[in-house]
Amino acid sequence: MGLDDALIFTRVVECHSFTQAAQSLGMQKSTVSRRIALLEERLGVRLLNRTTRKLRLTEVGQAYYERCRQIMLDFAEAEQAVMQLQQAPSGLLRITAPIEFGQLFLGRVLGEFMRQYPQISAEVELTSRDVDPLEEGVDIAIQVGQPRDSTLIARKLFESRRRLCASPAYLAQHGTPRTVQELAGHRALHLPVDSPRHWPLLGENIACQRVLACNNITLAREAALAGAGIAALPVMISEAAVQDGELIELLPEARLPTGELYAVYPSRRFQAMKVKAFLDFLIASLPQAGLLEPAGAGLLTSRL
Repeated sequence: MGLDDALIFTRVVECHSFTQAAQSLGMQKSTVSRRIALLEERLGVRLLNRTTRKLRLTEVGQAYYERCRQIMLDFAEAEQAVMQLQQAPSGLLRITAPIEFGQLFLGRVLGEFMRQYPQISAEVELTSRDVDPLEEGVDIAIQVGQPRDSTLIARKLFESRRRLCASPAYLAQHGTPRTVQELAGHRALHLPVDSPRHWPLLGENIACQRVLACNNITLAREAALAGAGIAALPVMISEAAVQDGELIELLPEARLPTGELYAVYPSRRFQAMKVKAFLDFLIASLPQAGLLEPAGAGLLTSRL
């Protein structure tokens, strides 16, 4: 009786109408009105102030509504959790991700996930911009750095170390720096996060000659391969070229900022099975990728 009355009361408040609440519940308006009256009588308080046109919550009614709404959410979540135990992931999965991550890693992982769960289809946008999953209807937005919106859930995937790299041709022409101080004046290939006048070194302030600024790390790598200058490249982008001798790692003792990649999504509450299953699958796949450096994947949020 109490739970049913709480549901009726919550629906009346959210519909702002006895008539609409009754229609949504498949009940008579008179029954809904009588149940609310009996609820107020049982509680010994007035929950709603009624006029011919409007319903207004009393102060006590507002507090009661907030508690009832939470109970309804918890009840629905419990039902969904039980139903999902019997269901395989299915439906359309919308994902955005950085271009390089998508090309080097995400495509293969997503393909394996879709092979394992054939009822999944996917839409993927590879982009350098930060995406708000709420505004753009995205299930998972993979991005560098934590989101500015504290209402979003950010799950850390991994940290990617950066290192200074140059081609043998560049070093033959301009010399090989043996200390961080010898970087001064060398030609720099920089990303927007890097200072236009200094090398991206932690605890150092070494001037550089920036000859290229770009917003794509693959472009910076290709320019470094062509001998245009020295670039601070993530390991996952530069490893193959370093192994092949096309790029030389410089000053491995130098301390550079790490790039952190996060999976961002609106909320864990009522999270679709397809989203949860793919996030778990993605994180489980990270250690198997030789170019990635997992660093304690974890959940970060200020409000759940």
